[in-house]
Amino acid sequence: MDSISLNGRVAVVTGASQGIGKGIALKLAQRGATVVVVDINGEAAKVVAEQCGGKSRSIALNVADREAVDAAIEQVIAELGKIDILVNNAGINRDGMLHKMTDDMWDVVLAVDLSAVFYLCRKIGAHMRENQYGRICNVASESWQGNVGQTNYAAAKGGVVSLTRSISKELGFKNVTANAIAPGFIETDMTCKLKEIPSRAGFENLYEEQVAKVSLKRAGKPEDVANLVAFLVSDDASYLTGETIRIGGGYKL
Repeated sequence: MDSISLNGRVAVVTGASQGIGKGIALKLAQRGATVVVVDINGEAAKVVAEQCGGKSRSIALNVADREAVDAAIEQVIAELGKIDILVNNAGINRDGMLHKMTDDMWDVVLAVDLSAVFYLCRKIGAHMRENQYGRICNVASESWQGNVGQTNYAAAKGGVVSLTRSISKELGFKNVTANAIAPGFIETDMTCKLKEIPSRAGFENLYEEQVAKVSLKRAGKPEDVANLVAFLVSDDASYLTGETIRIGGGYKL
């Protein structure tokens, strides 16, 4: 992985103010890319962009707002000349059992976790098609296969997998690859909150309960995911497209 160079590439990374997205943004910048850090939290995104250095910059953006997405991407292309890499990482969850899930819980998760991916892939994909070059990496989840209490999230992430495969078939002949990754249990601010919730399965807390499901017996780090993404968006992965790659240390739901 240390040999991978992204010098001269321009990358857009969504949901990049913290956690996995921040790890990806920093890794791509480390490899030489100019990174556009996109997040609804503009101040936090600005901090990450400064950490990326170089010509990297930030955009405060609600990725579920189609018109705002189109305007923001046009601005990036006007200022930086191109977009070579798109990493759709932004996502939320509103978990609940099916019989307790409200329309709002369903709608907001589908809007952010699936529709936003479509908006960004459509806009940037058209640009990549014209340039006859592009690398798209969409962040799904192990939950795309289905999970208790996550019908909305699982449906959205399953949609991301199918959307990615369709994009790969449409854009492959234009030298644009599209792959998805499915992270397992990764240590972030969100997952660390599980340490405060008691387990009913004999573990100290829900965090430890989840770690027990990992073959490597540790939670993943954002950098573990970032290393994979850095490879997928590089020219070293130019013959890899339409795939969904699990990265969870052997995690089993």
